[in-house]
Amino acid sequence: MHAKENNREVALVKELTKHSEAAFRRLFEMYSHEVFAYGKSILRYDVYAEEMVQDVFLKIWLNRATLNPELSFRSYIFTITRNLAINFLHRAANDHKLRREIFYGRQEVYNQGENRMDDAYYKKIELLAIAKLPPKRRRIFELSRKEGKSYEEISNELGISVSTVKNQMSSALETIRNFLFSHGDVTFIIVFLLFGLS
Repeated sequence: MHAKENNREVALVKELTKHSEAAFRRLFEMYSHEVFAYGKSILRYDVYAEEMVQDVFLKIWLNRATLNPELSFRSYIFTITRNLAINFLHRAANDHKLRREIFYGRQEVYNQGENRMDDAYYKKIELLAIAKLPPKRRRIFELSRKEGKSYEEISNELGISVSTVKNQMSSALETIRNFLFSHGDVTFIIVFLLFGLS
């Protein structure tokens, strides 16, 4: 950022800390498009990216009195955007309907044409990734991820040690992760990395 632009940003943030609505509107005009683009790159759909913009700037407005004008405002808003996006994906990972909307592109109204991957494609990726696993490892993975069993329960069911279950799961996740990097799209990979490894 050029010195002149930086000085203008600092001045606007100072005004914002004094509850200036005009400064807030100007900062919104300066950064809302970038926040939208960043949000959409993670969340895929315009509607979610638009909500992200609203949430980011609402958070900024509510915390305006505590802003530090000497720190980069641009870095601050993108940190907020990233954190909110991760929270959204975390919520999606635990909400069946939302997960299908984000991961499988079920919302036809927000169809992105050639950029949209349909259910069959995602299901194929998932099945192919799991099929890459050796039979024993695949069984352990399915017991954990599909049946929701603990490592101890899997250990008892298969007659193996808990440490063996952990090692097999670690290897399974690495295989699937590598497969997704080669065949999946960015949102699918991000969610797997963030929430599929816990």
